[in-house]
Amino acid sequence: MSSSKRLLRAVIIAAVAGYILYSYLPSGSRPGSPQGTGQPPTAGEQSAAGAAPTGSYALRPGNTWPLLGDGAEGTPVTDNLFAANYYVVLDASGSMKGVDCSAGKTKIEAARAALASFAQSLPPDANLGLAVFENQGLSELLPLGLDNREQFARVVQQVVAGAGTPLRSAIDLAYSRLLKQGQRQLGYGEYHLVVVTDGQASQGEDPTRKVNTMLAESPVVLHTIGFCIGENHALNQPGRTYYRAADNPAALQQGLDAVLAEAPAFDLTEFKD
Repeated sequence: MSSSKRLLRAVIIAAVAGYILYSYLPSGSRPGSPQGTGQPPTAGEQSAAGAAPTGSYALRPGNTWPLLGDGAEGTPVTDNLFAANYYVVLDASGSMKGVDCSAGKTKIEAARAALASFAQSLPPDANLGLAVFENQGLSELLPLGLDNREQFARVVQQVVAGAGTPLRSAIDLAYSRLLKQGQRQLGYGEYHLVVVTDGQASQGEDPTRKVNTMLAESPVVLHTIGFCIGENHALNQPGRTYYRAADNPAALQQGLDAVLAEAPAFDLTEFKD
């Protein structure tokens, strides 16, 4: 057999072997499909607004987020590609000084306590971050990271309510941080944006377009707890986002606790032999 024929035969055998190996890989671990978010919510999992989200990018197989064109060049790769990430956006606008629905406390006091408990309930290998809009404006108070639960609680306790409700800008900031973390994890893992808010967005800050873009292009799962505002909110998109209406501090805590239950089921053994 000539050398060219032997080379062609070797290429064909390698291609067939590669295809067979690829077909036996879990869909979430195939190259070009960094869907480390695991399996979609089961039919029994419900959000306060109805069925669990089914229309977002996070629940479609074969996603390719994040693209290298998003500025991933030179971004260091993390040791834990399969880490879960929880980025919290806290509404500390002026209305959070109110005491309606909060059992005699101000709403910001109730939110502080609920968020501190939520942080302690997260798995130790999950990354946690925090952005707040308050009397000093919108800012990131805690970048995504590990071993920061006590720091998270301290920072939340120092938040002072005031000013407006820049929801679009806050979600834009949070998504940029999750995108950067997605680049570090090569798109594997889980990505959760958790919003606690008690009001509608300020003028010019409607988050709908930004949320639609995020859900369409990324595996980020949006969880919103609407505190004392019912279900009529721009972040409540039945079938696409998780939304829970909380009318008292206990319901607020339950809504945050549900974030972990709403996380897609993920078994690391799916990625092992």
